[in-house]
Amino acid sequence: MKGLIHIYHGYGKGKTTATVGLAIRFIGYGKKVVFTQFLKGSDSGEIKVLKNLGVTVMRNSRDYGFFPFASEDDKKAMTAENNRNLSESIAIATSGKCDLLVLDEILDALAVGAVDKDMFEKFVANKPEKLELALTGRNPSEFLINKADYITFFDKQKHPFDKGVKARESVEY
Repeated sequence: MKGLIHIYHGYGKGKTTATVGLAIRFIGYGKKVVFTQFLKGSDSGEIKVLKNLGVTVMRNSRDYGFFPFASEDDKKAMTAENNRNLSESIAIATSGKCDLLVLDEILDALAVGAVDKDMFEKFVANKPEKLELALTGRNPSEFLINKADYITFFDKQKHPFDKGVKARESVEY
């Protein structure tokens, strides 16, 4: 089976959840999944489940908060972790030890300069033929739009956050 490129983007809730569903489908068929999160470090229910199912999960060692508001030291640390996680994900994917690679929030990490754009684009341009690649975030580049086989846009029409309701355990994380 030829691997394709998926982009889940937009401002609505559900981008990460969509890739979790895709990962579970792959696991159900005995395939290997690597799930890498960028700009995220706090605990979440879906990550616990993926780990329990044998998924290789990579993410920041801690929650640094929103990148634009982080201190310069935290921005440097977060970028270093993001680049290390991307590099390790690429190594696994190019070794053939992965059938699905999810790069969750990679689009946002690229937008704020928190991950090496050249390393990422070189990988996408030379993606292993059988690797399924799923990317999430906001505002995919023209390069990615041209490379993608699936593009799904999430449009928030209403969300409790707009009324000041904070993210809720089991629902948003």
